[in-house]
Amino acid sequence: MRKLPAFVAVLAAASLAVSACSAAAPDADTGVVEVTFWHGYTEADGKALDQLVEAFNASQDEVVVTTETKPWATLLDTVLPALTSKTGPELLALPPEHIPVFASKGALSPLTDWYDRSEVAPRLNAQAVATGTAGSERYGAPLSFTPLTMFVNKAMFDAAGVDVPTTWDEWVAAAAALTVDENGDGTPEQYGLALQDNATVGNGVWMSLLKSGGGDVVTADGEVVIDSPENERTLSFWADAVASQRISPSGLTGVDGDGLFKAGKAAMTFAGPWMASIAEESGIDYGIAPLPMGPAGVKASALAVDMTVTSQATDAQRRGIERFLDWFYMPDNMITWSLASGWPPVTTDVTADQVSENPVVAALTDQSADGVALLPGVIPQTDILTALDTLTQRALSGGDVPSLLREAQSEIEGALAR
Repeated sequence: MRKLPAFVAVLAAASLAVSACSAAAPDADTGVVEVTFWHGYTEADGKALDQLVEAFNASQDEVVVTTETKPWATLLDTVLPALTSKTGPELLALPPEHIPVFASKGALSPLTDWYDRSEVAPRLNAQAVATGTAGSERYGAPLSFTPLTMFVNKAMFDAAGVDVPTTWDEWVAAAAALTVDENGDGTPEQYGLALQDNATVGNGVWMSLLKSGGGDVVTADGEVVIDSPENERTLSFWADAVASQRISPSGLTGVDGDGLFKAGKAAMTFAGPWMASIAEESGIDYGIAPLPMGPAGVKASALAVDMTVTSQATDAQRRGIERFLDWFYMPDNMITWSLASGWPPVTTDVTADQVSENPVVAALTDQSADGVALLPGVIPQTDILTALDTLTQRALSGGDVPSLLREAQSEIEGALAR
């Protein structure tokens, strides 16, 4: 299992003209509704999803869902042309940053009616549902939703006699105690924290910190609010900690953070469930803890994928997909999906105890309530995240925080206006 990269799809300039008819619905001879489902899970999670689809097909004789696995980059490059030529899927897994763009091109059909009438939809994690919104419509049904979490090197904590932090002040104090500069040259051999400042894990490190600090970047109704006193306090807090106590190197990406933790050179890092296998392979005795609480609590940006219905689907196929969704979110199927894939359940009726045979999934299930959607419903996410990267990287390198926030505010407002 690996984290999803932030893809930049090359989109057609014109909206899709997608026909409402398809050769796959229903089969004229058998009356069976056939649905094609594209997803990008290429590892254990993909096998688990394919097996669940097979189990759904075996559970009834009216709908057959056929999965096609494509690497995420390939899927995103090929699906719009395929839909234009009516050779694409009816059910499509999408990283949520692409949903507003695809919806604006006419490639997706809303799932609002299903949400209104489904008996299982109310049990879905509300923030997971928010990842699939565009404007006032809900286009996505959550497939995975995993809040950013903190991995700790337990041996380093034990050696330093430090407890796992639960607040920001404790976090900085613990990171300082765990930072080791044996030769006094100003470059620690061991850092207390791998604090990424650009291309962060799932683009979520600074969204998590800003929101936990009481701020935000863009509101749900499209207002740019990055230049705020709350964000100034958050950025200054962390920039001061890095500058004065050297708790983390600057210039780290998400990949760099993984590498430091894997190499035993960082006591804490931000990550997702894939880090468990990386740590085990590296012989690191690790623990998983929620992100420590900021002034506004814990608001951990989530790594997510949603299921969407394409505009290629006929009414019969839509009904078949809705039947699959109702089945997929049943508790037993959620447990199966979580244990086999490593992603926590996206419904609120499955508890950590029910997935306790996988300690990583159980820990993340307990943290699911802290998860927040990245930038729900916002179309130019790539431009906004680039502006955020510039802001955080320059702030942690000693830049003037108020000036940087004003620049970011202007840049993001311009991106939304284009």
